Order: sequence, then structure tokens, then C-alpha cells
Amino acid sequence: MKAMDKNIVLIGFMGSGKSKIARELGKRLKREVVATDDLAEAREGMSIHEIFKTKGEAYFRDVEQGIVKDVSLRRGIIIDCGGGVVCAKENLKILKANGILFYLRATPEVIYQRIKHETHRPLLKTPDPLGCIKELYQQRLPLYNQADHVIDANDASIEGPVVEILKRIK
Repeated sequence: MKAMDKNIVLIGFMGSGKSKIARELGKRLKREVVATDDLAEAREGMSIHEIFKTKGEAYFRDVEQGIVKDVSLRRGIIIDCGGGVVCAKENLKILKANGILFYLRATPEVIYQRIKHETHRPLLKTPDPLGCIKELYQQRLPLYNQADHVIDANDASIEGPVVEILKRIK
């Protein structure tokens, strides 16, 4: 399969810039962008926060895995994955089968600064959100590092990561 037929798959922790970078890549490459979280919300008819609250994280991860299977069958799209997509190891295998995985790496401190005022993040509903971020980050890091490419996403600008991804798919 030619590189341009492969999906560009963005993984990384919440707040790492996946959605913004995916949209910019979509514009520059004239490719469709699909966000697994948006598809989950549409499929369930409620926000991720509501799904977590009413049906639990395990239920959400099952929905997410079904969506990953569906979108991975497509070709030449950009897939903006939810931060926890790596929690089901099978998702990585499915996404890699027809995609090039890019892990957008940002430190827990940078992530916290970006998302501390957001109210729609179910995993941040805790007295110590930075501590929670650090713990989840460490748990997921070995999974994120299974990506084909690691891209530094600590900078406030998305230009660096976008250019780096474009270079690596050429």
C-alpha cells in the first residue's frame, strides 16, 4: 500500500493537540479528518462525559473500539484518536494495519496547562488533576511509544508538529 493510501493516525494524551493538528493536516493534504471521540458522541447521542458518567469507562472503551475498527477500514483519512484509545491494545494493531501512527508527545505539565480550565474532560474530575494526568500518562506511555513516529508537541504552536508529520509521510 502506498503511503498516501495509508491513514494518518494521531495518538497522544488529551490536550496534546491531536484535534488541531489533524484539522491542519486535513486542510494541507486535502484529506477527510475523523475524530473517534466525535463519532462516539454521535453514535451514543451524548457527550463523552455523559457516557462515562452514565455507562462507565468500560462501556465507552467498547464503543471506541467499534469505531476504531470501522474507521480503520477506510483509506487515506486522518484519524484523530481519543487520548485513551491505546487502553485497548488491540486498537493499536487495528490502527497500524492501514495507518501510520504518530504519537504527539507533550509533558504532563504542558498538558495540564492546556486543559486545566476545560470542563468536558471526565478523567479530570478529581481533586488533583495534575496528579491524575501524571499517573495516566505513565500508564499509557509504553502504549503511546508503540507509534511509528514520536512527534514533540510541547510547543504552543501546531506548525512544528504539522511540518514534521508532513516530512515523515513524504
